[in-house]
Amino acid sequence: MLELAIKTLLAYVLGSLMGALIVGRLRGVDIRNLGSGNAGGTNALRTQGLRFALAVVIIDVSKGWFAAAILPSMALPGLMSDAALDREQLTYACAAAAALGHVYPVWWEFRGGKGAATLIGVLLGSTPAALIPVLSVWLASVIVTGYVGLSTMLAVMALPAVLLMQGSASASALVFAILMALFVVYTHRANIERMRAGTEHRARRLWYRSYCKGGDA
Repeated sequence: MLELAIKTLLAYVLGSLMGALIVGRLRGVDIRNLGSGNAGGTNALRTQGLRFALAVVIIDVSKGWFAAAILPSMALPGLMSDAALDREQLTYACAAAAALGHVYPVWWEFRGGKGAATLIGVLLGSTPAALIPVLSVWLASVIVTGYVGLSTMLAVMALPAVLLMQGSASASALVFAILMALFVVYTHRANIERMRAGTEHRARRLWYRSYCKGGDA
């Protein structure tokens, strides 16, 4: 249990290293005061441009990958490996903690992002076969609706089904996928309210209807 507690805590701390706020600190900006107020890649792109957003996404994806792929099996000084601890359960505990840290970062007044980029890294590190189908759902939804937030929710909600269709999903993987789907819907609750109010921003460069209407949709 000690290994589980320490590595889960480390994963949370790692998740709290926000790409948007680290890069923003170097630039002298806090994107939580700009655009949608979210410290994630989408708001970074809208308010600071492609290079800034790319750096943010690299950091956020990398920490999710490290939490899922490296940290669970890492030998830590003074910490004995617990032979009774299920390694897969440890992996998903670390993955969930990293996502939680991204949304509620201890270093940044618990005001973070929405977890999408970190979850991409988690999938890359834990279940890479599910990554392409999930990203395909996201891209198809953005093209059809233009809503990035809605597309993110649909993509993560599709993860349990993707794991089941691939036929290799364990109980731990399914529980993780379902919990993360609920968590991502919760973190996007403001997007849901804006969509209901008709004020949600659309990704017009990806939205098919923008092309159909000559970009004036």
